[in-house]
Amino acid sequence: MSRSETLLEFLARVPFAQTLGFRCDIRGDEMTAILPGDDKLIGNVGIRAIHGGAMGAFLELTAMSQVFLVTQLQRPPRPIDLTIDYLRSGRGGEDVYARASLVKLGSRMATVRAEAWQTEKAKPVAALRAQFLVAAAEASP
Repeated sequence: MSRSETLLEFLARVPFAQTLGFRCDIRGDEMTAILPGDDKLIGNVGIRAIHGGAMGAFLELTAMSQVFLVTQLQRPPRPIDLTIDYLRSGRGGEDVYARASLVKLGSRMATVRAEAWQTEKAKPVAALRAQFLVAAAEASP
């Protein structure tokens, strides 16, 4: 089974990924995550903005998935610390896209950055900086 197939199989079993409607397009070791513009994700109905918790969970799952995709870990990495910058309101009813990249992969930790956007990649709606524990994820289940 390929690494991308293993990741997709894992994501199919993650309840909050299913609740969000998380999808991803994987091409080699590059993944674009997709959060569908579903009305259930709107947090502020007055301005039809996506809920910050949904956006944060989407970015965390994107970063975690990217680490898993480009490593040989047996389990998804565990978050140690993450910071999310909300840069502008995500518009409800429009899909959100995200990509993550590894800044550094060490023997115990991985540092990752991710950005989410809607219509223009150059205008991100949110960004994430995170550290994940990868040492404990190496052991097989």
